[in-house]
Amino acid sequence: MRIPTHLNPSAARRPTGSAWLQGLSLLAVATLLAACGGGEVADADGRASPLAATRAGETPSVAATVAATSDATPGLDIAPPATPQVSVSTVATGLANPWSLAFMPDGRMLVTEKIGRLRIVATNGALSAPITGLPAIFTSGQGGLFDVAVALDFATSRRIFLAYAESGTGADAGRQGLAVGTALLSADGSALQNWRVIFRQTPKVNNGNHFGGRLVLAPGSLIYITTGDRFSASERGNAQLVNFGHGKVFRLAITGSPLRNNPFAFNRSAQPGLWSLGHRNMQGAALHPVTGELWTTEHGPQGGDELNRTLGGQNFGWPLVSFGCEYGAPVATCTPVGGATSGPGFTQPVSYWVPISIAPSGLAIHSGNGAPQWRGDFFMGALAGRALWQVKMNGKEVVSRTPLLTELNERIRDVREGPDGMLYVLTDSSAGRILRVSP
Repeated sequence: MRIPTHLNPSAARRPTGSAWLQGLSLLAVATLLAACGGGEVADADGRASPLAATRAGETPSVAATVAATSDATPGLDIAPPATPQVSVSTVATGLANPWSLAFMPDGRMLVTEKIGRLRIVATNGALSAPITGLPAIFTSGQGGLFDVAVALDFATSRRIFLAYAESGTGADAGRQGLAVGTALLSADGSALQNWRVIFRQTPKVNNGNHFGGRLVLAPGSLIYITTGDRFSASERGNAQLVNFGHGKVFRLAITGSPLRNNPFAFNRSAQPGLWSLGHRNMQGAALHPVTGELWTTEHGPQGGDELNRTLGGQNFGWPLVSFGCEYGAPVATCTPVGGATSGPGFTQPVSYWVPISIAPSGLAIHSGNGAPQWRGDFFMGALAGRALWQVKMNGKEVVSRTPLLTELNERIRDVREGPDGMLYVLTDSSAGRILRVSP
């Protein structure tokens, strides 16, 4: 059976590490961007825009969005499986645009709210008062408090990690960027202690969009950090430059130190810790429970959202190649950003969504514990698409993609596998909820 190209692209864009890429000048990138054309509007992270209504999750209807992006689209070779029946229950309510959750060993959850608050959610759904001791957080536009990660040795260390948008000072006053810090959670859970920044995206930029902000902790005391391309046409080309922090994945020691075995460790021009490049805005990331490989989800512009197997040293092409188009372009006939969907030296996504974006968010890859029928399945939230997508895999190939929870008509910001093997989902609204999803 032939796999549709948007489920399992056959063209490889594996990085070559060639000199032309690492020496690409800002002038050349600007020239390429100018050739792409099109203007910038508010991004799919959910702010409504007259030119990008399909990305904002308001119009067209949810049904139309799902029909345009699911495996029921005419012309595909794989019929979707029958819509699975899942059970949904509410665990907690009253969260202000929750962005991320992380389980502590005792089953309680740490939950971030975009407005800059961190709370503990008890197993009975009770919310703690906001935890004190957080850094100053830039909360305009798409800025805010993003991911929270609990150290693998949290039971003894009580260490956590936070990703957030911060404002610059001094020469960087009026500019913003992603930052990541670590602290100890006090024994009573009320405060962060010994706060320390371990990563800052540089250079900072004067806009409030596309920060990335996902964290993944890995064995060996490692941390992966995703950064956004900062959205504007004048900035996004820097996703191709190894000396800029735009549109990258970084892999560091949890102390913030770079690693000698990183793929760009011996490139003097590369930023310390650089793992992969050519990304737009990754808001989902997870380690595969069997292979240990990093997988990410990435926002396209108008169409072209991606699921990527994000190995070290790879270049994913943005903005020189893309499956998405400039905002406002007619989706049926538009030319993709960069003018092509593939090119030499670029890694192809494992799967992508066209012609309408779903705006992918958090990502979980199920271990099978507690729900063996979900073993190896990928679950990803969708903001504009207002769904929880289940992606079934056969090794590295996609078998099917199914939108779940569409009847809720809610933006799904994050999804995590809980200690019981069920899925825990955050809805993104001013009255956000934690939902438990079971087979």
